[in-house]
Amino acid sequence: MTFELPKRLAEEKGFSLMPRAMASSSSWELPLVAVCQVTSTPDKQQNFKTCAELVREAARLGACLAFLPEAFDFIARDPAETLYLSEPLGGNLLGEYTQLARECGLWLSLGGFHERGQDWEQTQKIYNCHVILNSKGSVVATYRKTHLCDVEIPGQGPMRESNSTMPGPSLESPVDTPAGKIGLAVCYDMRFPELSLALAQAGAEILTYPSAFGSVTGPAHWEVLLRARAIETQCYVVAAAQCGRHHEKRASYGHSMVVDPWGTVVARCSEGPGLCLARIDLNYLRQLRQHLPVFQHRRPDLYGNLGHPLS
Repeated sequence: MTFELPKRLAEEKGFSLMPRAMASSSSWELPLVAVCQVTSTPDKQQNFKTCAELVREAARLGACLAFLPEAFDFIARDPAETLYLSEPLGGNLLGEYTQLARECGLWLSLGGFHERGQDWEQTQKIYNCHVILNSKGSVVATYRKTHLCDVEIPGQGPMRESNSTMPGPSLESPVDTPAGKIGLAVCYDMRFPELSLALAQAGAEILTYPSAFGSVTGPAHWEVLLRARAIETQCYVVAAAQCGRHHEKRASYGHSMVVDPWGTVVARCSEGPGLCLARIDLNYLRQLRQHLPVFQHRRPDLYGNLGHPLS
């Protein structure tokens, strides 16, 4: 199990890691979230076993919500294997996670399920679907990744997500959870600030970017993009990540983290599978938005609807 030491010590002693001028609530009164980091392989049952162990540990530690990364279900060797291993939302694997959420009594962010949608027979392609389960195991929200990662990065190899995946048709309204209102996204979506701003304007307090970043883009862009999304939207950002070598063809960067609305990394996983914990202080978020009211200063007359005030 991996934790950021300063964060863990601060929680054990009841301290806050937020700026003193705006820290408000006692840390013990704040909702606790767990961010899980795994190394998925093509073995779906072994992946579930690993994720279930982390979710149970999160529940034991008192988390109300656990975040799993993109491709928590599996990472295949090629598009054909991806399609073969995929399932509908009503399949066996989501059924196991439904039981897990109910057993542990906590919410789950399943950050990138390889979904055979209703158009599977026509398209023979899947969706990269972010699923939210409540503590009773019910599906309360689904978001299908809208920006597909079709890129060629020198030193990292080409990625053609569209070979097996269809883009989602729309954004999902932020979801009320015990930790706050969550705006759903997946991995490559973080490169599009328009999406994060749209979610913030719709009421999101937490943005979540479950991911499987590569070994070249990870060190260069991962943390800076997550911190930028937090700062510009004044939201918490939760990013559960894949890590390590999945098979002979693919490896991921890891470095799962939570960023507060000031842009400070308040929790971070170390190397390898494990989890980190963070408390979500919505009073702090509201105070920050009041002291630095950037959404009230936007100019929709200059750059369109992204300038509308927060609702």
